[in-house]
Amino acid sequence: MTSVKIPAGSATLNGELIMPPDAAGIVLFAHGSGSSRFSPRNTYVANVLQQHGIATLLFDLLTRAEDQDYDARFDIELLTERLLAATRWLQNNPATKSLKYGYFGASTGAAAALQAAAAMGDAIAAVVSRGGRPDLAGKSALSQVIAPTLLIVGSEDYGVIELNEQAYALLKCEKKLTLIAGATHLFEEPGTLEQAAKHAADWFSCYLS
Repeated sequence: MTSVKIPAGSATLNGELIMPPDAAGIVLFAHGSGSSRFSPRNTYVANVLQQHGIATLLFDLLTRAEDQDYDARFDIELLTERLLAATRWLQNNPATKSLKYGYFGASTGAAAALQAAAAMGDAIAAVVSRGGRPDLAGKSALSQVIAPTLLIVGSEDYGVIELNEQAYALLKCEKKLTLIAGATHLFEEPGTLEQAAKHAADWFSCYLS
């Protein structure tokens, strides 16, 4: 694991880059509101991806001071800018510039992942949302995403399921909506996070290899 510092305008974002041998692709994690690069759920998913030979970048979308501001946590434009800054940083990094890129977003981070994917076009090979709010990406961005996109939602995450269905209908790319039986919003039920991670690993393995 390599600790990294990512320049993003006037801010510097802390991250953790892990590169398995012979990785063909790398997934950038966009965490949800009130979370960080140390999110236990994202860390778990990242470990599963690494076992599949996929590199991962977990990083803080907000500085510590910004994260104290409730509004900043829901500023999708700001979160998107930060994700794009991290993507450009990888594109300029000799160790990662030749890899295929994917985005994994949770909660509000899923909206940022989809807005960034819309902006990056074919530079992004795949997107996965877990318990995400893809609806917050907006109609325009959703209709412009061309990266194959997987939306993973808990079958007991009422309200969020409907929001994901609305976003799914607006996506024109290759897409899939997967419900994890018995899971609520945070996938805290036994075995549900493992299922979500397996679906994500299969999706990224298909499109990043």
